[in-house]
Amino acid sequence: MSAVIKLSAPESRAFWEIPVLFEDDHLLALNKPAGMPVSPSPESPDQPDLISMLHGGIEVGKPWAVQRGLTYLMVSHRLDTEISGVLLFAKSKTTLMALSDLFGTEAPVQTYLALARGEPSTEQFTVDAKLASHPVNPELVRVDFEGGKKSKTDFSVLEKFPRGGCVSLRCRPLTQRRHQIRVHLRHAGFPLVGDALYGGKPLWLSRLKSDYRLKEGREERPLLARVALHLESLEMSHPVTSAQLAVSAPWPKDLQVAVKYLRQFGV
Repeated sequence: MSAVIKLSAPESRAFWEIPVLFEDDHLLALNKPAGMPVSPSPESPDQPDLISMLHGGIEVGKPWAVQRGLTYLMVSHRLDTEISGVLLFAKSKTTLMALSDLFGTEAPVQTYLALARGEPSTEQFTVDAKLASHPVNPELVRVDFEGGKKSKTDFSVLEKFPRGGCVSLRCRPLTQRRHQIRVHLRHAGFPLVGDALYGGKPLWLSRLKSDYRLKEGREERPLLARVALHLESLEMSHPVTSAQLAVSAPWPKDLQVAVKYLRQFGV
């Protein structure tokens, strides 16, 4: 079977090739690109989303769906629109129910790569802060120690880029809350690069390279303007076979480029 699934949105004439990271008779893991919603958004009904395109392909009998004999496909865990990385789907309702039970515990180990602003004073730290929806702005999540839900994330420093004012982090959420890593990092004083919703500024090459010169008539584009967060790996017991399952997604190109320039000019 193909190592990619080709999806299209006829109304926008756009198409994507989504890499397949893992597949068996019960599960399908894809490498979701940043900027693509997982499901339809009431705020942006015309924006193509992954689950609708997958269901549309199954309905019309696209080759990737026919080859796999797919009649059912549902996502098992949360991944924000702005975030890239491992996204796991169930191929049956029974498997979905088993996955839901697993993701309701701390058993699945999700490891994220993040680029954040600031420099933590320790190599490892934990944010244990309850989260709740913002009472005025439904787009936002906030720390709410009284009325929020239990939320905990472990962080470890990978690389520091003091001249660039950034740090790369490995993040492991122990609970599954909306915007959890983003809000916990902001609460700790290290907002994610490019996370405008929570105060994270884009990454600019001109702020890193002292002799940066822009060609006349050109406008500088940020090295990274989207939320700098990538779900790098997912480890868990297989919901059907109970075998240990580990799925990983390579860093997307924009994060690779950002880290390359930070290593070159930000240290």
